[in-house]
Amino acid sequence: MLKVTQGGIQAVVEDWPGRLGYLGAGMAPAGAMDNAALGLGNLLVGNPSEEAGIEIAAGMFVAKFDEDAVIAITGADLSPTINGEKAPMWESIAVKAGDKLKFGTYGEKGFRAYITVAGGIDVPVYLGSKSTCLFGSYGGFEGRPLKPGDVLKNGKPSKPLSELVGRKVKPEAIPQYESVIKLRLIPGMNACPDYVTEEGMDYMYSNEHKVSINSNRSACRLDPIPDDVNFFARKDGGSGGAHPSNIIDHAYNMRGAINVTGNTPSLLIGDGPTLGGFMCCGNVINADLWKIGQAAPDRDCIKFEYCTVEEAIQARADQKKWLSMDSIITA
Repeated sequence: MLKVTQGGIQAVVEDWPGRLGYLGAGMAPAGAMDNAALGLGNLLVGNPSEEAGIEIAAGMFVAKFDEDAVIAITGADLSPTINGEKAPMWESIAVKAGDKLKFGTYGEKGFRAYITVAGGIDVPVYLGSKSTCLFGSYGGFEGRPLKPGDVLKNGKPSKPLSELVGRKVKPEAIPQYESVIKLRLIPGMNACPDYVTEEGMDYMYSNEHKVSINSNRSACRLDPIPDDVNFFARKDGGSGGAHPSNIIDHAYNMRGAINVTGNTPSLLIGDGPTLGGFMCCGNVINADLWKIGQAAPDRDCIKFEYCTVEEAIQARADQKKWLSMDSIITA
């Protein structure tokens, strides 16, 4: 059992892959922004990799344990401490009743940290997932960020706690967070030649795109496309609207779509809209979505790399092997 004493910038309960199958009803999948950190953290504490954990954006989260537990802290280094002492990351550790877990803030690389607890986070499963959707106010812990006074219960651990302590992620399997984040991108559904020029797609692939301060769990917004780039293949949106980014409403390719609204490209992510009237010129592959979760607003840049569907399928298979017990050293 964990009691929140300070909610921090934003702390939410998330699992993976989130709430699938409801895009047609307008419900975003939500889910962990960095599923790699969450998945490895769960394996460290003996949980299924898809179990829910606590996602901490930017830091300043503080909580107290009311009972003994085994936890893991993964993701970005937000300077976590236990009772004032530096807490190890990427390994399973024992905590005692009364221990205080505190996070600082993010540094030069990475943006979100994760707490996983042996037995998982015991919150109601809503439409197949424990994930919080902030923009729908459902799922997770009362459909909202955690705040002081919240008490999170954990489920039954898979093994005695003493048998779960001391697991570590192999050094070569620990994710590396970068300030220039490389994302493999498949063109479409609204791309060259009907909606975007060759020059426009070259611009997307050839440049680094700054992550806007106006980013959150619905969209990772990027700097606007300069006016001197011949990006759009149309003069206007026709029956969709006056601007060439306008189209007649259709479903968005969630998660990972580059949605272009006016001159502003945005990566639609966990809590993003499921349909609308703007074009989507590309899609980040599933195996790279975790990297978006570590992009800090107004600090990091995105660099897109061309990818085929076949390469995306292989990358997903490679990730499945990575996020498995093959990456864990057991005590």
